[in-house]
Amino acid sequence: MATSKVVTHDEWLAVRKKHLAKEKEFTRLRDQLSKERRDLPCELVEKEYVFEGENGRQTLAEIFDGRSQLVVYHAMFNPETAGLHTPWTTEAACYVCSFWMDNFNGITLHLNHRDITMAAISRAPYPKLAAYRERMGWTFPWYSSTGSDFNFD
Repeated sequence: MATSKVVTHDEWLAVRKKHLAKEKEFTRLRDQLSKERRDLPCELVEKEYVFEGENGRQTLAEIFDGRSQLVVYHAMFNPETAGLHTPWTTEAACYVCSFWMDNFNGITLHLNHRDITMAAISRAPYPKLAAYRERMGWTFPWYSSTGSDFNFD
Protein backbone atom coordinates (compact mmCIF):
# COMPACT_ATOMS: atom_id res chain seq x y z
CA MET A 1 0.00 0.00 0.00
CA ALA A 2 1.32 3.42 -0.91
CA THR A 3 1.94 5.83 1.93
CA SER A 4 0.78 9.42 1.91
CA LYS A 5 3.23 12.19 1.28
CA VAL A 6 4.12 14.10 4.46
CA VAL A 7 4.32 17.90 4.11
CA THR A 8 4.34 21.01 6.26
CA HIS A 9 1.11 22.59 7.48
CA ASP A 10 1.35 25.43 4.94
CA GLU A 11 1.88 22.97 2.06
CA TRP A 12 -1.02 20.85 3.27
CA LEU A 13 -3.28 23.92 3.60
CA ALA A 14 -2.54 25.05 0.03
CA VAL A 15 -3.34 21.60 -1.38
CA ARG A 16 -6.43 21.29 0.82
CA LYS A 17 -7.81 24.67 -0.33
CA LYS A 18 -7.33 23.67 -3.96
CA HIS A 19 -9.15 20.40 -3.30
CA LEU A 20 -11.92 22.20 -1.38
CA ALA A 21 -12.60 24.41 -4.41
CA LYS A 22 -13.13 21.25 -6.51
CA GLU A 23 -15.40 19.76 -3.83
CA LYS A 24 -17.53 22.91 -3.80
CA GLU A 25 -17.77 22.90 -7.61
CA PHE A 26 -18.84 19.25 -7.49
CA THR A 27 -21.46 20.04 -4.81
CA ARG A 28 -22.93 22.84 -6.95
CA LEU A 29 -23.09 20.53 -9.97
CA ARG A 30 -24.70 17.74 -7.91
CA ASP A 31 -27.25 20.20 -6.50
CA GLN A 32 -28.10 21.35 -10.03
CA LEU A 33 -28.49 17.77 -11.26
CA SER A 34 -30.66 16.96 -8.25
CA LYS A 35 -32.89 19.94 -9.00
CA GLU A 36 -33.17 18.89 -12.64
CA ARG A 37 -34.10 15.36 -11.54
CA ARG A 38 -36.83 16.73 -9.24
CA ASP A 39 -38.14 18.83 -12.14
CA LEU A 40 -38.44 15.84 -14.50
CA PRO A 41 -42.03 15.21 -15.56
CA CYS A 42 -43.93 12.23 -14.17
CA GLU A 43 -44.95 9.34 -16.39
CA LEU A 44 -48.46 7.93 -16.37
CA VAL A 45 -48.20 4.23 -15.50
CA GLU A 46 -50.89 2.41 -17.44
CA LYS A 47 -49.54 -1.13 -17.12
CA GLU A 48 -51.10 -3.21 -14.36
CA TYR A 49 -48.19 -4.51 -12.27
CA VAL A 50 -48.92 -7.14 -9.62
CA PHE A 51 -46.53 -8.01 -6.80
CA GLU A 52 -46.48 -10.62 -4.06
CA GLY A 53 -45.76 -9.53 -0.51
CA GLU A 54 -46.59 -10.10 3.12
CA ASN A 55 -50.28 -9.38 2.45
CA GLY A 56 -50.53 -11.51 -0.69
CA ARG A 57 -50.85 -10.14 -4.21
CA GLN A 58 -51.02 -6.36 -4.57
CA THR A 59 -51.04 -3.89 -7.44
CA LEU A 60 -48.58 -1.03 -7.75
CA ALA A 61 -51.33 1.38 -6.62
CA GLU A 62 -51.93 -0.72 -3.49
CA ILE A 63 -48.22 -0.68 -2.60
CA PHE A 64 -48.50 3.10 -2.17
CA ASP A 65 -50.45 2.17 0.99
CA GLY A 66 -52.64 5.28 0.77
CA ARG A 67 -49.76 7.72 0.46
CA SER A 68 -49.11 10.06 -2.47
CA GLN A 69 -45.47 9.06 -3.04
CA LEU A 70 -43.65 5.74 -3.34
CA VAL A 71 -39.91 5.16 -3.10
CA VAL A 72 -38.89 1.78 -4.55
CA TYR A 73 -35.53 0.21 -3.85
CA HIS A 74 -34.73 -2.36 -6.53
CA ALA A 75 -33.04 -4.97 -4.36
CA MET A 76 -30.96 -7.37 -6.40
CA PHE A 77 -31.78 -10.93 -5.38
CA ASN A 78 -30.92 -13.80 -7.70
CA PRO A 79 -34.25 -15.04 -9.09
CA GLU A 80 -32.67 -18.33 -10.28
CA THR A 81 -33.50 -17.44 -13.87
CA ALA A 82 -32.06 -19.89 -16.39
CA GLY A 83 -28.89 -18.53 -17.95
CA LEU A 84 -28.51 -15.76 -15.37
CA HIS A 85 -24.90 -15.44 -14.28
CA THR A 86 -24.42 -13.51 -11.05
CA PRO A 87 -21.91 -13.59 -8.21
CA TRP A 88 -24.70 -13.79 -5.60
CA THR A 89 -26.24 -16.69 -3.85
CA THR A 90 -29.90 -17.59 -4.38
CA GLU A 91 -30.58 -17.40 -0.62
CA ALA A 92 -29.63 -13.76 0.05
CA ALA A 93 -29.80 -10.37 -1.57
CA CYS A 94 -26.74 -8.71 -3.04
CA TYR A 95 -24.41 -7.78 -0.18
CA VAL A 96 -24.38 -4.10 -1.17
CA CYS A 97 -28.20 -4.03 -1.37
CA SER A 98 -28.30 -5.74 2.04
CA PHE A 99 -26.01 -3.06 3.47
CA TRP A 100 -28.41 -0.32 2.33
CA MET A 101 -31.53 -2.22 3.38
CA ASP A 102 -30.10 -2.60 6.90
CA ASN A 103 -30.97 1.09 7.28
CA PHE A 104 -34.56 1.02 5.96
CA ASN A 105 -36.36 0.04 9.19
CA GLY A 106 -35.34 3.29 10.84
CA ILE A 107 -36.26 5.63 8.01
CA THR A 108 -39.61 4.22 6.85
CA LEU A 109 -41.44 5.70 9.84
CA HIS A 110 -40.07 9.17 9.05
CA LEU A 111 -40.96 8.82 5.37
CA ASN A 112 -44.48 7.63 6.22
CA HIS A 113 -45.00 10.81 8.27
CA ARG A 114 -44.12 12.77 5.13
CA ASP A 115 -46.69 10.99 2.94
CA ILE A 116 -44.09 8.60 1.45
CA THR A 117 -44.16 4.81 1.38
CA MET A 118 -40.87 3.01 0.94
CA ALA A 119 -40.62 -0.58 -0.28
CA ALA A 120 -38.06 -2.94 -1.74
CA ILE A 121 -38.91 -4.92 -4.87
CA SER A 122 -36.98 -7.91 -6.20
CA ARG A 123 -37.36 -10.41 -9.02
CA ALA A 124 -36.90 -13.43 -6.73
CA PRO A 125 -39.90 -15.45 -5.50
CA TYR A 126 -41.53 -13.99 -2.38
CA PRO A 127 -40.84 -16.99 -0.07
CA LYS A 128 -37.09 -16.44 -0.60
CA LEU A 129 -37.44 -12.71 0.11
CA ALA A 130 -39.55 -13.36 3.21
CA ALA A 131 -37.04 -15.88 4.61
CA TYR A 132 -34.11 -13.49 4.11
CA ARG A 133 -36.12 -10.54 5.47
CA GLU A 134 -36.91 -12.52 8.62
CA ARG A 135 -33.30 -13.67 8.99
CA MET A 136 -32.12 -10.06 8.77
CA GLY A 137 -34.79 -8.72 11.16
CA TRP A 138 -36.20 -6.28 8.61
CA THR A 139 -39.78 -5.03 8.85
CA PHE A 140 -40.07 -2.73 5.82
CA PRO A 141 -42.30 -3.87 2.93
CA TRP A 142 -40.55 -6.12 0.40
CA TYR A 143 -42.30 -7.42 -2.69
CA SER A 144 -41.60 -9.95 -5.39
CA SER A 145 -42.09 -8.86 -8.98
CA THR A 146 -41.85 -12.44 -10.30
CA GLY A 147 -43.87 -12.76 -13.50
CA SER A 148 -43.94 -8.99 -13.99
CA ASP A 149 -42.04 -6.63 -16.30
CA PHE A 150 -41.75 -4.08 -13.47
CA ASN A 151 -37.99 -4.32 -12.90
CA PHE A 152 -37.33 -4.18 -16.64
CA ASP A 153 -39.73 -1.33 -17.39
